[in-house]
Amino acid sequence: MNKTFLIAQREFITRIRNKTFILSTLLTPLLFIGIIGLSTYFAQKNDEEVTVAVFDESSLFASQLISDKNITYTAVNKAVYDSVIKGISTSAEYSGVLYIPSINIDKPEGIAYISSSQLGIFNESQIEETLNEVLKEKRMIQANIDTAQLNLIKQNPIQLKQSVINKEGSTTETNSGISYMVGYVSGMLIYMVMFIYGAMVMRGVMEEKINRIAEVIISSVKPTQLMMGKIVGIGAVGLVQFVIWLLLIILGTSLIGASASPDSLKSMQELNTNPAASSAIVKGMQMTIGQINMPLILGMFLFYFITGYLFYASLFAAVGSAVNEDPQDAQSMMFPITIPIIFSLVIMSSAITNPTGPLAVWCSIIPFTSPIIMMARLPFGVPGTVPYWQIGLSMVMMIMGILTVTWLSARIYRTGILMYGKKPSWKELMKWLFIKQ
Repeated sequence: MNKTFLIAQREFITRIRNKTFILSTLLTPLLFIGIIGLSTYFAQKNDEEVTVAVFDESSLFASQLISDKNITYTAVNKAVYDSVIKGISTSAEYSGVLYIPSINIDKPEGIAYISSSQLGIFNESQIEETLNEVLKEKRMIQANIDTAQLNLIKQNPIQLKQSVINKEGSTTETNSGISYMVGYVSGMLIYMVMFIYGAMVMRGVMEEKINRIAEVIISSVKPTQLMMGKIVGIGAVGLVQFVIWLLLIILGTSLIGASASPDSLKSMQELNTNPAASSAIVKGMQMTIGQINMPLILGMFLFYFITGYLFYASLFAAVGSAVNEDPQDAQSMMFPITIPIIFSLVIMSSAITNPTGPLAVWCSIIPFTSPIIMMARLPFGVPGTVPYWQIGLSMVMMIMGILTVTWLSARIYRTGILMYGKKPSWKELMKWLFIKQ
């Protein structure tokens, strides 16, 4: 155990001092934050502003089209319309012309937007939506429907609230959208951990084997100790890197949120002057925090973070010890290992849609898929949606799975780490399992 710890310590210190680790740890979240920041900036600064000349032969729409910050409508007569059409490619006054012929409101045809450049999809949809709203109002008037009364009827629609009742009879409000989001993010993070750091273990084992460093180390330690030391060391590196990424991303996104556009700040100020709206938002935030057992979610996330990594890192280490310099051999050998991880990601979409379904339940218990699927289900409620026995069984199965996989991988590792010049196959790996020490 002491030798395993020394190997893990060496692996940890060597990697965190590596320039690549330092750069990737700092630059990856900065790149992520930069993408979010640039997207937010261009979304605010790059809105397409369109000035539309409206020639309305029907006299139904022009006076009803309301301009906003992106689209400005200006009614024009026939003479102006003709002049704009002739010089539209060089016109600086109008971006385009909206032509509305004399139409039958029951079957409107012939409405067209004419310009020298194509409209963006959002402005096109907005113009269509504005025209359809006016058309709907005209149809209601034609049918002698009181539009004001109809708008009054549409006010205050039903908003369904969900509540979960426990065995003691008390109820807690829930929100499926919030649970869906937390479950999806948690499952995706576990997926990234298992895939990225498991592959890192495989590459580390391959490097030591190719450079013949493993031969020197094995002269003083057992192959199993070397494998476990490498897995634990890289796992510690991964955990530290993940925490740093998380803190930097939270800090960066908070700064982006603080530097909101003036329009956003104005909207917030208007919202703060509305006591009812402010109260509703505060209540919604309180419900969001209260409906999810965050200590349980964080504790289980840490458990599946560690156990999911250990489970797959052992398999990746076995593959790394078996292959040689050829990267194609490594890819073909790791493919069967990545299938359950990818399968878990596919099943996660079903699990967060139907967390109590048989597929979600059993996949949250089987060790190959439980780290992702169980984390996707937990935000929907414990013990209502996920009973305690399922959590307990999943944890026990996960620990047993780690012990089994580690034992099997160690038997492959002890032979493969010293095997050179032979192209590995899964049949050959099966034989190594039964070689006596």
